[in-house]
Amino acid sequence: MGLAAVAAMLTASCNDSPPKARVLPGPDAPVDPQDAQCRSAARDPGRVTLHRLNRAEYNNTVRDLLGETGSPASSFPPDDHGFGFDNNADVLSMSPLLMEKYSHAAEALVEAAWTRGAFNACGLDPAQPEACARELLKTFARRAWRRPVTQEEVERLVAFVALARQQGDAPEVGVKLALRAVLVSPHFLFRVELDPAPTSTVPHAVSDLELASRLSYFLWSSMPDEALLQAAEGGHLHEPEVLEAQVRRMLADPKARALVDNFAGQWLYTRALDFSQPESRYGFDEPLREAMRQEMQLVFQEFVTGDHRLKDLLDAPFTYVNDRLASHYGLPKPRTPAMTRVELKDHPERAGLFGKGALLTVTANPDRTSPVKRGVWVLEQLLCKGPPPPPPDAGGLAPAVDPTLNIKARMAQHRVDPTCSGCHTLMDPLGFGMENFDPVGRWRTKEEGGAVVDPSGELPGGKAFNGVAEMRAVVKQDPDLSACMTRHLLTYALGRGAEEQDRCTVRDISQQAETRGGRLTDYILAIVRSDAFLQRRGESEEPKP
Repeated sequence: MGLAAVAAMLTASCNDSPPKARVLPGPDAPVDPQDAQCRSAARDPGRVTLHRLNRAEYNNTVRDLLGETGSPASSFPPDDHGFGFDNNADVLSMSPLLMEKYSHAAEALVEAAWTRGAFNACGLDPAQPEACARELLKTFARRAWRRPVTQEEVERLVAFVALARQQGDAPEVGVKLALRAVLVSPHFLFRVELDPAPTSTVPHAVSDLELASRLSYFLWSSMPDEALLQAAEGGHLHEPEVLEAQVRRMLADPKARALVDNFAGQWLYTRALDFSQPESRYGFDEPLREAMRQEMQLVFQEFVTGDHRLKDLLDAPFTYVNDRLASHYGLPKPRTPAMTRVELKDHPERAGLFGKGALLTVTANPDRTSPVKRGVWVLEQLLCKGPPPPPPDAGGLAPAVDPTLNIKARMAQHRVDPTCSGCHTLMDPLGFGMENFDPVGRWRTKEEGGAVVDPSGELPGGKAFNGVAEMRAVVKQDPDLSACMTRHLLTYALGRGAEEQDRCTVRDISQQAETRGGRLTDYILAIVRSDAFLQRRGESEEPKP
């Protein structure tokens, strides 16, 4: 039984009830009835919600469509989040303000691209511009809409040339209007999947073109490129060897950096570093913030392209620092302001996620550490068993009646409250394991008040540890770690929340990935081969109760 299983017991009833006895895994351990059920249960691929491009996807798509465009979506309203990510289709709404932003952006993007000569593939003959306009708009709309366009659709776009002529304008005015129409079309702003059987609850395959978009927005947060689009148009993308070859090619492309920025940036809370404001006495400033951010990004990037097991994120014996961050950590300086890869053989406390300043800072308060925040992060992001919200009258940390008490002793006072003790019994020890790191991730042996740090903890069931190295070993060995990492990655890949009905799919993916080596690539390949990624179902028209 892992931490997550213990958490399940506690979340079912977060009170002062003592946790139940642990059941150690072994040959005589009882078979999990849910796992037994998965062996015969049909997989539900889930329904599809029309997916609006979020801000990152819009920026990347217009970049790949038009060339360098900056970040026009930076002025768009922020995207809502669902299940921890901002690409959840169920919460990506369309407001009148956002539509207005799209319209203005389309006009500016077309004008800038036209000025750069991005549409000079053919010359617009003022006397007979239709032929060139037709070819230009057909090519552009195919790429922008991520699918072949019909002759009727092309002619509707070419009609803007005649409309411009009627107004006494040059042909290029009409072509520009047509280009803008492409960029404000639902076929561009949404990832359209036109289900031929929208009311059928029987799982059925998505088309190759839809699969191409699912793949490109998963790995690149952007549109399919020509190679992927051609594989889809040729009807070969569902072939397992073609699909795997495309995944490996795409992961080797610099555009796979989107996984670092958008998946890891949200899963590992790197984006939240922008909003951390530690008190001035900690000497936290913008260069340090940027170095911390880059450290986390560069480490995760190695897992995208390298040969590391995904679980090794917890204790990877290397990191990236510059002189500023190395000094902050107490590591030897690399003698450069550039981020440099260093081994952590002599500094095992910095190995893995729990030694990273970015994570330690965003899970602390501005003026002190927070074992609760750090413990909850481990439970939610690594074990998928976050505790319920605290009761309304939970209050904050109990005041220190004795200035010599460390935070662990103060938290013990807090747990005297029976309404708090159940959840804190699991949350707090995980956070205590990181107490040697101050609110901005510096190593310490004493707290600011002079009390000696006590990084030991004991989890329900009797699993004890002392310090961050032993604590991360406990988490890494937890049997639910793989499934939890799968759940987060699958949620991001599908752009929808992984629900209870996805439990068997998550189990299958994590087992397949670990069998194949447990690298991030193995997890990604297992996801794109899953029914959840290759198929969908509709919704019955029968009225719901």
